Amino acid sequence: MTTALAGAELAGRINGAHPGAIVEWNDRDVWTEPHNLRAVCLFLKDTPGLDFSFLTAISAVDYVEHFELVYHLLSMRLNQSTVVKTRCYGRDEPEAPSVLDLWRGAELQEREIWDLMGIRFESHPNLKRVLLWEGYPGHPLRKDYLR
Repeated sequence: MTTALAGAELAGRINGAHPGAIVEWNDRDVWTEPHNLRAVCLFLKDTPGLDFSFLTAISAVDYVEHFELVYHLLSMRLNQSTVVKTRCYGRDEPEAPSVLDLWRGAELQEREIWDLMGIRFESHPNLKRVLLWEGYPGHPLRKDYLR
């Protein structure tokens, strides 16, 4: 069975390498600011003893006052999992850094989030709609979508 790393333990390790990168944690998750997301993900992927080499999923949640991006990571070598979250503020142009260069599996997941939620991923080389057609008005999974 896969073991979920405790949020407090993981926060301590990440903040030890990148002071202040983790701003919140609980039993299962850690939260970082969008500008620290890439550094945190790179640390989780490349650090011996963590080795989160597989991105299981990225999802987005609309909480009206902010969007939350949720990254599910897996270390197949160590049989461990973790969840990293970040909040994007602003309804007009929410943005987060792309992790496509860290995990190729992020390509379609980031495109889908852009398509349905309207969160732009900086440095994504092919950020275009994947489910809806170009020119579609809006992003239908947002809570403020009126169609």
